Amino acid sequence: MLVIYFKAFVKKIRKPIESMQEFTTVTTKTPVALQTNSDSFREICLNIFARVWALWGLVSFMLTFLLVFIPTMVSHLFPEKKGQDYFITVSRYWMSFWLKLIGCSLKITGTENFEPGKNYVVVYNHNALLDVPLSAPFIPGGNKTIAKASFAKVPIFGLFYKRGSVLIDRKNDNSRLKSFEEMKLVLKKGMHMCLYPEGTRNRTGEPLKPFYDGAFKLAIVSKKDIIPCILLGTKKAMPINKTFYLLPTRLEMHFLPVITSHGVKTKELKETVFNIMLKHYVKASQ
Repeated sequence: MLVIYFKAFVKKIRKPIESMQEFTTVTTKTPVALQTNSDSFREICLNIFARVWALWGLVSFMLTFLLVFIPTMVSHLFPEKKGQDYFITVSRYWMSFWLKLIGCSLKITGTENFEPGKNYVVVYNHNALLDVPLSAPFIPGGNKTIAKASFAKVPIFGLFYKRGSVLIDRKNDNSRLKSFEEMKLVLKKGMHMCLYPEGTRNRTGEPLKPFYDGAFKLAIVSKKDIIPCILLGTKKAMPINKTFYLLPTRLEMHFLPVITSHGVKTKELKETVFNIMLKHYVKASQ
């Protein structure tokens, strides 16, 4: 009889206990769920803001470009090197102003590595479209950048684009050969030549993509030394996996010490530059 009463008592109290356990489980999980919802809401808000900010970035870019277009075209009135020095100077003022408009501060280090009276092959890492307007204007002195020929077809902007570039169609062998000769001529005239040895934007999970030979062959053939430059922040400001996206971000350009091209083979020079840039990029990104 006692056993029967005990079993009935246990059965009677088990249900409230189980209910309490269920309540405890729910209350334990609720903060996690709230945190997940909060993170999702924050991500949605950030995506909306980044798209609106990208629109502002595009509009402000076009409007300020119209202001500097005629002043930059005046560069055609001067001899080529002097005209390119002037073109880069005006472009630097433009980009400095535009970066402020889009909330991207810029810190530059290592310009002392450019020895007065000398010109170099300058190589950059490449993570975002923002690298392109950022790179050339902030090099001390006149320079040109290797650039996709297709952009030169854009009305009005194409005239500006051609002035600052050596154009290349990577799918055309004749275009590649012609651009190499033009780059040699740029260096011969005393200007710097800017290249992205990764070729295209880095879509991998690695800090750097493997380098192509072109920049290093150019340096050796032209007997010019190399200055590597690490661009930081552009990957965050304009992530490659997001379309029409821009965030105000602190940007940095680190010009590294000169690397000689004298007495070395293309492969050796390429590996040396790659390792130096990789080491600096990883350290600076921490």
